[in-house]
Formats: sequence, structure tokens, C-alpha cells
Amino acid sequence: MPALAIETLGLTKDFPVGFWLAKKRRALEGLSVQVEAGEIFGLLGPNGAGKSTAIKLLMGLIFPTAGTARILGRPISDVRMHGDIGFLPEQPYFYDYLTAAELLDYFARFHDLTSADRRERIANMLKKVGLDGAGKIQLRKYSKGMLQRVGLAQAILHRPDLLVLDEPTEGLDPNQRVEIRRLIGALGRDRTVILSTHVLSEVQHTCSRLLIISRGKIVADGPVDRLIQQAEGAIEIAVEAAGAGVAEALGQLPGVRRVESGRAADGRVAVTLTADGGTDLRPEIFGLAKARGWTLYELHAERAGLEELFHQLTQGDASAA
Repeated sequence: MPALAIETLGLTKDFPVGFWLAKKRRALEGLSVQVEAGEIFGLLGPNGAGKSTAIKLLMGLIFPTAGTARILGRPISDVRMHGDIGFLPEQPYFYDYLTAAELLDYFARFHDLTSADRRERIANMLKKVGLDGAGKIQLRKYSKGMLQRVGLAQAILHRPDLLVLDEPTEGLDPNQRVEIRRLIGALGRDRTVILSTHVLSEVQHTCSRLLIISRGKIVADGPVDRLIQQAEGAIEIAVEAAGAGVAEALGQLPGVRRVESGRAADGRVAVTLTADGGTDLRPEIFGLAKARGWTLYELHAERAGLEELFHQLTQGDASAA
């Protein structure tokens, strides 16, 4: 397998919009990234940031307006590369009158496997995804989590070198998310995995490297641990108080990056401050409360994490993928 699983250079996609489709909307702009073989690579961004557009371009489902890409050493125009890729789209559709074993047998036939090989692989894949006791049940009787596992099974059935997963935990409950996350981690031990999601916890617990996209552009790229350390340069302070001009006054304190406020019970104001990590604003807050006659009901501070970094880089993103 080549040292680079994926390499893109200036990958760009415009979609026609408006009356007569005369205008263009840019969904992805100048995506240049290299993904090394063996990485579990997270593609993160808000809904509509361009993640699915990037995935569809790499999979050959749509074609770029500009730029190029190579997968496993081959250009994306080379259809032979698809034999080495496993793909789970964001909203997979399966013939629900089939059983899981029948569905997997259907996909296995695309790879010219013998009947004996198909039976062996199907049994192994069902066991790997935790469905070895449900292979003869029609898919219409499966839960959302079980269908996602079937989708993973079909994606790895032919033992691909690259596994591309687009929102694999969408619509799952917390327990199902944990199960799928563990499965993805196990699958990433012997192949490259591209995980596209907008769920921060999936990336933080699963991926070794992270790319954040906002409005079709790269806004962060690097190892997950390093990006988290970057995010931890901030501290979040939650204040709940009753009084006049609480949010406005707190926003004027030195080192404050952002202020968010809302109404709490009994006329209280709930304010969340994001400040520089070396700044301890609690003495100043107590001093303001005393000087202005506020009643403080709550005050606590904690280090910011990946969520804070994500918010900083993607706030206001309203593009469509």
C-alpha cells in the first residue's frame, strides 16, 4: 500500500444554484491534504461545512470543478481504485426484504469471490460487527444501530485498504454510538480510516489526526492531542447572577474572548465567559459583584477543550454540503 492513502491538491467544487441554475455556490474550496496510510483520520465540521462534498468527490460520486486527488496512489478518475475502498455513506439504503447474510452475499459477488469464500467472509463479517446471531433476520426488522453495523460489514467485506465512513453514528443512541466507536477503533488497526462527522466526541476518542472544515475551507489540521492542547489555552467561566448589566460588564474584563448570556430563573442572568488560559477572573468578578450590588448564585471555571476550539473556528458556518 502507498505511503499516502489520500492526497488532494486544490480540490474545489461549485454547484449551480438559482433561477436557470445560472449562479454558482462554492461548497468546497482548495482542499489540499495528505492522509498517511494507517491513520484514523477525522473530517470534522458543522452540518453543511463541506464534509460530505469532499467525501463524494473522493468516491467519484460527483466530479471536481478544479483540483486533483489521488487515492492509494491512483487518480480518482481510475475506477480500479474502488476495489480497494470500503464506503459507508451518510444515509445508506439497503433492500430491507433481504436478510443481512443475503445482502452481504449480494455485495460479495461484486468481488468475484467463490461461493465458499463468500460464506466464510459473510460469517466472519457478521461476527466482527456483532451480528453473528442475526444474519437470517430481514433488514426491515433491524434497529438503526444494527443497520449501521450491516453497513460497516459490507464496507469491510472485501478487506479494503481504505475505509471511508460518512456520519456512521448519525441517529444512534449513546450506547450505540459507543459500540460503533469501538468497532471503528478496531477496524483502524489494520487499515486507513476516514471518519467524517460533526460529533466531537467521536473524533476525540477515535481519531489520531483531525481536519476541521468550515464554509468549505480548512481551518485546522493536525494531531488530535495537539489541537486539544491548543484549545486548552482558554478557560470557560460560568456566572449566574442577578443585577443590571451583568453580561456587558463581564465582557469588558481583560482577557475575555467571548461572552454568551441568557436568562435564568427568577430574573437571574446566566453568563459564560471564554478567557485566556492564564487569566483568573474570579477576583475581578467578585469585585464587580460587590461594587454593583449583584447577587452571585454560581461561579465556576474549567479548562476549555476541543469543543471550544471547534466553536471558535466554525461559528457562523451556514454553507451547504
